[in-house]
Amino acid sequence: MKSNNRPQEANGQTMPEIKTVQLKKFILSTDKTGIELPDTIIRTSHECAQLCRHIHRKEGNDFQEFFYVMFLNRANRITGYYVASMGGVTGTVADPRLIVKAAALADCVSVVLFHNHPSGSTKPSRADEQLTAKIKEAFSYFDITVLDHVICGDDQYYSFADEGIL
Repeated sequence: MKSNNRPQEANGQTMPEIKTVQLKKFILSTDKTGIELPDTIIRTSHECAQLCRHIHRKEGNDFQEFFYVMFLNRANRITGYYVASMGGVTGTVADPRLIVKAAALADCVSVVLFHNHPSGSTKPSRADEQLTAKIKEAFSYFDITVLDHVICGDDQYYSFADEGIL
């Protein structure tokens, strides 16, 4: 009889094998990638938008839509970020499960969601509003606060927090 090294349940049945999945391009920070992240404490949506643009200039481009999650500690200091989605010219699909997983693994206290609109318009779509609500609800089960969702376009930005949507 072959020896099986997998753990067994009390009833003698073998436990199923658990596979580990690693997120590629997970948390990017200055010490791991060389991307300069200002040692900034986020106090206003304007500061947040500036940091979002900084990250997008390093990671994205102006003709595709990207969705990011910025991780913050209790002092609202950025500790890293995650490129959640890279889409096309007119949209991108961000998976709330992967976003929550990334934030939980980052041990953050709060997050800022942000994405760009290649059209230059900062007006949120209905899909933007629904995704924000869905992600906010998912984070509530982990005691992680969504501080803002910022949409960057051209030289302007839209802040869900400033508009009272969060």
